[in-house]
Amino acid sequence: ANLPFGLPKEYNYTLRLLVVPAILVWGWGWYLPLCRNNRTSASVLSGIVYGSVGVPLWVLLCKPFAPSDAPIWDMWGFLFRLAAACTIVPIAEEYLFRGYVLRLASLWDAQRKLQPKNAFQSVLFERSINEIEQLKWSLPAVAISGVAFTLGHQVWEWPAAMVYGTMMCVLAIKQQSLIACVVAHAVTNLGLGAYVFF
Repeated sequence: ANLPFGLPKEYNYTLRLLVVPAILVWGWGWYLPLCRNNRTSASVLSGIVYGSVGVPLWVLLCKPFAPSDAPIWDMWGFLFRLAAACTIVPIAEEYLFRGYVLRLASLWDAQRKLQPKNAFQSVLFERSINEIEQLKWSLPAVAISGVAFTLGHQVWEWPAAMVYGTMMCVLAIKQQSLIACVVAHAVTNLGLGAYVFF
């Protein structure tokens, strides 16, 4: 969305490229580490593979629903948007959807099996997502994270976003690392940018 001042896209994305990283750096100590294991290279490689698969998947699932009257961006606006999509968007969205929502939903799913009546309240006020040493497969948690990710996209992107969000949850659980998801998201966004450009 554009900023309320009606700034041109180039200025809008320039501000995003400055403000969002500043906020991320400011709060860095509160976040989960990007990589909790010693398999950083394997996580990055998995991210590249998943991200590469994500490009044709996203295109195939969006193409039938994509609007034909999309506005044309000028080159600078497009380049600034692509820069944001390949840097700050993957970090911010993966921390939110796989780092927080998936972990919170996983904690809730485990808690509701022990304490069905007050599980949500207990997770919100008495527990911490940092308790989770290792993410485990949880269908409700993956579904909640996938739906949250999907709702952050335009309606015509929902089929692709739901499948891609689920794929990122699988990657997060498989690699036990957010860096894999960040790399995958950046690779997919770069590939989609190239697809749109060409």
